[in-house]
Amino acid sequence: MMNGYEKHELGEDPFAPKSGGIVSAFDAFPKSKPQYVQRTSGGGKWTVAMVVVSLVLFWSELGRWWRGTEMHTFAVEKGVSRAMNINLDVVVRMKCADLHVNVQDAAGDHILAATRLTRDATNWSQWVDGKGMHKLGRDQHGRLITGEGWASSGGAAGGHDEGFGEEHIHDIVALGRRKARWGKTPRLWGAEGDSCRIFGSLELNKVQGDFHITARGHGYGGAHVEHSTFNFSHIVSELSFGPFLPSLVNPLDRTVNTASANFHKFQYFISVVPTTYSVGHPEQLGSSSIFTNQYAVTEQSGEVNDRTIPGIFVKYDIEPILLNIVESRDGFLVFLIKIINVLSGALVAGHWGYRLSDWLADVVGKRRRGGRSEGMLGSSKAGYED
Repeated sequence: MMNGYEKHELGEDPFAPKSGGIVSAFDAFPKSKPQYVQRTSGGGKWTVAMVVVSLVLFWSELGRWWRGTEMHTFAVEKGVSRAMNINLDVVVRMKCADLHVNVQDAAGDHILAATRLTRDATNWSQWVDGKGMHKLGRDQHGRLITGEGWASSGGAAGGHDEGFGEEHIHDIVALGRRKARWGKTPRLWGAEGDSCRIFGSLELNKVQGDFHITARGHGYGGAHVEHSTFNFSHIVSELSFGPFLPSLVNPLDRTVNTASANFHKFQYFISVVPTTYSVGHPEQLGSSSIFTNQYAVTEQSGEVNDRTIPGIFVKYDIEPILLNIVESRDGFLVFLIKIINVLSGALVAGHWGYRLSDWLADVVGKRRRGGRSEGMLGSSKAGYED
């Protein structure tokens, strides 16, 4: 005669694994048969939520790994070179024949830079169109640069990148290896230019020096230029030190400064810091680096009297330090381990969240039932009838 357990198949065999062995005794992942697993809507909602959270965490970790980490270190520059290039591309609102361009450094060398630079006649209106130009200390929209990752003016806020569009180190190194070329001056099509574009590279001593643009006959010999023709309004498209890397944006690049009077003196004080950008540590195999210079600049400009020489004066000084900026990235195996840790933590947190929410739902449900508990045979209020 078949007993109740055998009739309803409630014995232990249905819960036991189909096959076992010595290895199964070490199983750390106990399992249940599908017919004994209950699926609930609450569990489905938590599963969907954890999938979304896991995807967000995975994407965030992937982006962090792709960008890598930057390490900035300072050191005394070794093997200091004796020469350095100045790369200049500036438009001055005066005719080329009325301008002098000169450089004088602390070594006592006096260089007539105009003989080494290219000067093209152009029109001011061909360069100033309100797009991309900014004043020193403001972005291309005229908003004050705060250095806090955003610019403000009149309560408006807008994001901007450090260095006005400077990319990550791997982008800087990749762009720095491209062939550098000076852009062509726009054609005048028969018109007479009212401005002068001065551009090119100068090889100078790597010492403190002064670079200035003045009117012919003022400060140096030559025929005297009428004061009414003075207009030292200028647009700086490029001012950099070292190798010519037009892909790198410097503080004075894309800057426009207008003169309020004929006798106006613009003074820029520049502190140049030699810098190396490296992808991977320089001593590692497969790393790539470029050498350049960064600089900080301050401006003191204003109207002067007729006993002072007007013009554009740039005083630069070379710092005796070297800034190393290294971008490194974890190996793929380390990245994979981090992904596993992040996703595992998210799954464990989701599991405990589901268990706690399920427990809370049971507690709230019992309170709503007035504290009455129901057993397998029904409510506790159900009694026996005589």
